[in-house]
Amino acid sequence: MGIHKATALLDDLIEKAGGCAIVDGGFATQLEKHGASINDPLWSALCLIKDPDLVKRVHLEYLEAGADILVTSSYQATIPGFIPRGFSIEEAESLLEKSVKLAVEAREKFWNAVKRNSRHSYNRALVAASIGSYGAYLADGSEYSGNYGPHVSLDKLKDFHRRRLQVLVDAGPDLLAFETIPNKLEAQACVELLEEENIQIPSWICFSSVDGENAPSGESFKDCLDVINKSDKVSAVGINCAPPHFIQTLIQKFKELTGKAIIVYPNSGEIWDGISKEWLPSKCFDDEKFELFAPIWRDAGAKLIGGCCRTTPSTIQAVSKALKERSGLDTF
Repeated sequence: MGIHKATALLDDLIEKAGGCAIVDGGFATQLEKHGASINDPLWSALCLIKDPDLVKRVHLEYLEAGADILVTSSYQATIPGFIPRGFSIEEAESLLEKSVKLAVEAREKFWNAVKRNSRHSYNRALVAASIGSYGAYLADGSEYSGNYGPHVSLDKLKDFHRRRLQVLVDAGPDLLAFETIPNKLEAQACVELLEEENIQIPSWICFSSVDGENAPSGESFKDCLDVINKSDKVSAVGINCAPPHFIQTLIQKFKELTGKAIIVYPNSGEIWDGISKEWLPSKCFDDEKFELFAPIWRDAGAKLIGGCCRTTPSTIQAVSKALKERSGLDTF
């Protein structure tokens, strides 16, 4: 399948969803709601080792809530992250593959169940393999600063991501999701890797933002998107794990800077302290606020909307309800 035909899968999903597809929500948040202890450098990827059945359960909960796209549990799953835990390279790669397999199995189980009902309002979901930033692997909060230091070069970032990218693609996802990219250098590394590896499935690249204006590194989004716009292997660009208060303005900014589909999946507005490893109190969006703002974000130009940290299936259900009501689709 060529890249253009593969990209049509995403375009078709957006069309079937009424012009805006729904991405799932906070994965680690929901794992913790079920009692998982993931205060660990591997974060949600720890459950790939300890409780894969729970990983699949959370995927199913998001599908039931109306998600059109499942993002795998591989955000903080890396080969150099697994090896210090005593895993061989082959075992580490198998865990990466498992993250895709669990999401695909959940998707197929759910779809086989609902498609028997001709009145259902679900779409057959796509699976996006999550590729967290280098800062996510470091687990030091640097995905929210972009401060990787002078020794982290373009080649080092490509070397870091390359094998994980290859393993995840071979596992058979529909999409790739590069998440919380904090600077232009890593965006460039992602784009060049897609070209060098001749990846034939569509990707999205999402940045975070701590000021609502720029990438976490302080670089302008124009500079970051100029790099991405040159690649036909990146189908969507946007923002994840930034406060929802920033989203409308950032959608408008991205609309001026790119012709690619815009994706947004903000966190609840709480602030993560990467040093103390805890969420700090702040102004938050609850499910009702997400329900209120999702149509506003869509009308501003977003083609994919979901949630990130501290959002749950109930958040995604609220978003789905709001978007389907506004698009004239049936609600479930």
